[in-house]
Amino acid sequence: MLITPALAQSGSLGGGGFGGLMPIVLVMVIFYFLLIRPQQKRAKQHKEMLASVTRGDKIVTNGGIEGKVIKAADDSDTIEVEIAKDVKVNVVRTMIADVRDKGPAKADPKADKKAKTEAKSK
Repeated sequence: MLITPALAQSGSLGGGGFGGLMPIVLVMVIFYFLLIRPQQKRAKQHKEMLASVTRGDKIVTNGGIEGKVIKAADDSDTIEVEIAKDVKVNVVRTMIADVRDKGPAKADPKADKKAKTEAKSK
Protein backbone atom coordinates (compact mmCIF):
# COMPACT_ATOMS: atom_id res chain seq x y z
CA MET A 1 0.00 0.00 0.00
CA LEU A 2 2.73 2.42 -0.82
CA ILE A 3 0.90 3.80 -3.87
CA THR A 4 -2.24 5.80 -3.29
CA PRO A 5 -5.32 4.81 -5.34
CA ALA A 6 -5.43 8.18 -7.23
CA LEU A 7 -1.79 7.88 -8.33
CA ALA A 8 -2.31 4.28 -9.39
CA GLN A 9 -5.25 5.26 -11.63
CA SER A 10 -3.46 8.13 -13.39
CA GLY A 11 -0.55 5.90 -14.39
CA SER A 12 2.11 8.60 -14.15
CA LEU A 13 4.00 10.43 -11.49
CA GLY A 14 3.54 13.97 -12.91
CA GLY A 15 4.07 16.11 -16.00
CA GLY A 16 0.92 14.77 -17.69
CA GLY A 17 -0.59 18.22 -18.38
CA PHE A 18 1.68 19.20 -21.28
CA GLY A 19 1.84 15.69 -22.71
CA GLY A 20 -1.95 15.61 -22.90
CA LEU A 21 -2.05 18.86 -24.88
CA MET A 22 0.57 17.79 -27.40
CA PRO A 23 -1.82 15.85 -29.73
CA ILE A 24 -4.28 18.77 -29.77
CA VAL A 25 -1.53 21.23 -30.66
CA LEU A 26 -0.28 18.90 -33.38
CA VAL A 27 -3.77 18.60 -34.91
CA MET A 28 -4.16 22.40 -34.86
CA VAL A 29 -0.84 22.85 -36.69
CA ILE A 30 -1.85 20.28 -39.31
CA PHE A 31 -5.24 21.98 -39.80
CA TYR A 32 -3.52 25.34 -40.26
CA PHE A 33 -1.15 24.15 -42.97
CA LEU A 34 -3.62 21.88 -44.79
CA LEU A 35 -6.87 23.85 -44.54
CA ILE A 36 -6.67 27.40 -43.22
CA ARG A 37 -3.56 28.69 -45.01
CA PRO A 38 -4.54 27.50 -48.53
CA GLN A 39 -8.06 28.92 -48.06
CA GLN A 40 -6.63 32.31 -47.09
CA LYS A 41 -4.36 32.23 -50.15
CA ARG A 42 -7.32 31.47 -52.48
CA ALA A 43 -9.38 34.25 -50.88
CA LYS A 44 -6.55 36.73 -51.43
CA GLN A 45 -6.21 35.71 -55.11
CA HIS A 46 -9.98 36.03 -55.63
CA LYS A 47 -10.00 39.48 -54.05
CA GLU A 48 -7.16 40.60 -56.35
CA MET A 49 -9.00 39.17 -59.35
CA LEU A 50 -12.17 41.10 -58.45
CA ALA A 51 -10.20 44.31 -58.08
CA SER A 52 -8.64 43.87 -61.52
CA VAL A 53 -11.91 43.39 -63.45
CA THR A 54 -12.10 46.02 -66.17
CA ARG A 55 -14.27 46.91 -69.15
CA GLY A 56 -14.07 44.32 -71.92
CA ASP A 57 -13.29 41.33 -69.68
CA LYS A 58 -15.28 38.15 -70.20
CA ILE A 59 -16.49 36.80 -66.86
CA VAL A 60 -18.47 33.94 -65.33
CA THR A 61 -20.73 34.54 -62.35
CA ASN A 62 -21.32 32.13 -59.48
CA GLY A 63 -24.67 31.31 -61.11
CA GLY A 64 -22.95 30.21 -64.31
CA ILE A 65 -23.86 33.21 -66.45
CA GLU A 66 -21.17 34.25 -68.91
CA GLY A 67 -20.91 37.79 -70.18
CA LYS A 68 -18.75 40.72 -71.13
CA VAL A 69 -18.14 43.62 -68.75
CA ILE A 70 -19.57 46.88 -70.08
CA LYS A 71 -19.08 49.18 -67.07
CA ALA A 72 -16.81 48.57 -64.11
CA ALA A 73 -16.12 51.42 -61.71
CA ASP A 74 -13.50 50.82 -59.03
CA ASP A 75 -15.59 52.46 -56.30
CA SER A 76 -18.80 50.57 -57.14
CA ASP A 77 -19.92 47.23 -55.75
CA THR A 78 -21.76 46.35 -58.97
CA ILE A 79 -20.67 46.04 -62.57
CA GLU A 80 -22.71 46.06 -65.76
CA VAL A 81 -22.42 42.89 -67.83
CA GLU A 82 -23.75 42.19 -71.32
CA ILE A 83 -24.95 38.58 -71.41
CA ALA A 84 -26.44 38.71 -74.92
CA LYS A 85 -26.79 41.33 -77.64
CA ASP A 86 -28.53 44.35 -76.08
CA VAL A 87 -29.19 42.45 -72.82
CA LYS A 88 -27.37 44.07 -69.91
CA VAL A 89 -27.55 43.12 -66.24
CA ASN A 90 -25.97 44.49 -63.09
CA VAL A 91 -23.88 41.95 -61.19
CA VAL A 92 -22.54 42.29 -57.67
CA ARG A 93 -18.76 42.26 -57.96
CA THR A 94 -18.30 39.57 -55.29
CA MET A 95 -20.49 37.15 -57.28
CA ILE A 96 -17.89 36.87 -60.07
CA ALA A 97 -16.46 33.36 -60.08
CA ASP A 98 -13.86 33.67 -62.83
CA VAL A 99 -12.40 36.02 -65.41
CA ARG A 100 -12.14 33.95 -68.59
CA ASP A 101 -10.63 36.42 -71.01
CA LYS A 102 -9.05 39.76 -70.27
CA GLY A 103 -10.27 42.51 -72.56
CA PRO A 104 -8.04 44.66 -74.72
CA ALA A 105 -5.47 46.71 -72.89
CA LYS A 106 -6.46 50.29 -72.23
CA ALA A 107 -5.02 52.49 -74.92
CA ASP A 108 -3.64 55.96 -74.45
CA PRO A 109 -6.50 58.50 -74.85
CA LYS A 110 -4.17 60.90 -76.70
CA ALA A 111 -3.30 58.19 -79.21
CA ASP A 112 -7.03 57.49 -79.73
CA LYS A 113 -7.72 61.14 -80.51
CA LYS A 114 -4.76 61.26 -82.90
CA ALA A 115 -5.98 58.12 -84.73
CA LYS A 116 -9.50 59.56 -85.04
CA THR A 117 -8.28 62.85 -86.48
CA GLU A 118 -6.07 61.02 -88.97
CA ALA A 119 -9.00 58.86 -90.05
CA LYS A 120 -11.17 61.94 -90.59
CA SER A 121 -8.51 63.69 -92.65
CA LYS A 122 -8.26 60.76 -95.09
